Amino acid sequence: MSAPRRFDLIVFDWDGTLFDSTALIVRCIQAACVDLGVAVPSDSQAAYVIGLGLHDALQHAVPGLPESRYPELGLRYRHHYFARQHELVLFPGTLEMLHALKARNHWLGVATGKSRRGLDEALDTVQLRGLFDATRTADETASKPAPLMLQQLMREFGVDPARTLMIGDTTHDLQLAVNAGAARIGVSFGAHEPEAFEAFDPLVVAHSTAQLHEWLVANA
Repeated sequence: MSAPRRFDLIVFDWDGTLFDSTALIVRCIQAACVDLGVAVPSDSQAAYVIGLGLHDALQHAVPGLPESRYPELGLRYRHHYFARQHELVLFPGTLEMLHALKARNHWLGVATGKSRRGLDEALDTVQLRGLFDATRTADETASKPAPLMLQQLMREFGVDPARTLMIGDTTHDLQLAVNAGAARIGVSFGAHEPEAFEAFDPLVVAHSTAQLHEWLVANA
């Protein structure tokens, strides 16, 4: 028998949390830089910006690039990403976890640095429509770690921060939760090293989707 429900709203980051996309995003950022003939960020530099909105991500990943060229680099990134997004898959066990949470009558949300177009195409690709009750993307609200996208989701369902849980693979996700006053969980299989999560006081750091699923059923 599962424990009584602690959280009404559970919000997930997308890339690196539900979707195994970290390596591809890194490669697409690097390929876009090659196309423009600018300095190519290292794997760790490119991975660090995952979860941010595209403008903020490019500002961090390619600091020497004039802002006037951001749209050009963004177009090349999208070109590479959309050409290869069919290669992406959910982490094993993700669908089972989401269905189990729906069966417990949690509201499920997504707060992501992706664009609306990118998220909608991903949702269509993996046939997830109907599982999530609401989603927010960086191009329709403030980019992480500003709390606005999480605050909007909480307002939409009338849920207090104390009854809201944010789950993500980056410090941007955990800082977003801190800024919104919500509880948080880090996952170690995405873009950021889990040692960096300690400063954000997560309830737990999960090292696999199976471990995350088990914790949520027992504690959420």
